[in-house]
Amino acid sequence: MLKAIFAALLLAASTVTFAQAPQGDAAKAPRKARFDCSQAKDPKACEERRTKMKAAHEKAAKACEAKKGAEHSACMRTQMCAQSADPAKCEAKAKEGQANRDKVREACKDKKGDEFRACAREQRGKK
Repeated sequence: MLKAIFAALLLAASTVTFAQAPQGDAAKAPRKARFDCSQAKDPKACEERRTKMKAAHEKAAKACEAKKGAEHSACMRTQMCAQSADPAKCEAKAKEGQANRDKVREACKDKKGDEFRACAREQRGKK
């Protein structure tokens, strides 16, 4: 009986040990980039663009941190487009993209998982 209780306690303690957050280098590792500049035609220029966009996003996020929901999205769009070469064109393109996303969501609102993804692909293909 005592062996069974001891085994159960040991099992319970070992599962908690494995459920802990990563420690050391794994916890501090940066997130992987969305795209790999080493595969670009000009890796140095790609890295510069990526760094510039990251700084612009951080600046916009700081400016919009007090806003929530749709107001936050609109603020981020305005802040990011204000730093582009043609802010009016950027705003128009961003609003068009949002309208397309809203249209896809509406068309596929009753679907979940793989069915939703297939529906969204189909809707985006219609344009």
